[in-house]
Amino acid sequence: MRRDRPRLSRRAGAVLLEVIVALSVLAFVGVAAVTLAAEAARSVAGARRAEAETRAANALFDAVSLWPRSDLDRHLGTTRQGEWRMRVNRSSPVLYDVTLTDSAASRVLLRTTLFREVNRADR
Repeated sequence: MRRDRPRLSRRAGAVLLEVIVALSVLAFVGVAAVTLAAEAARSVAGARRAEAETRAANALFDAVSLWPRSDLDRHLGTTRQGEWRMRVNRSSPVLYDVTLTDSAASRVLLRTTLFREVNRADR
């Protein structure tokens, strides 16, 4: 009987070690899966914020695209428009370049060129 006991003890120790290793691997994979899910949720939230900001900026651009030549001339240069900075440049007598950036002027949200005919009175 004594000879069987050490073998049983060694086998039980090996099984215990295998269980500990398996649980460690399972815990590692579980933490990785939770981290991946949290990062995906943060990415989706960031994409939704960026989309909302772009939609709001586009609404402002829709209004700016309807401005007559006199309003565009009045807004030449960089002006603050709500939470953004809008830059209006006249690249030629009939073309206006309009750029909308974030408040730090580091990221361009939208950019377009508008055509406005020269009024006969302005010639």
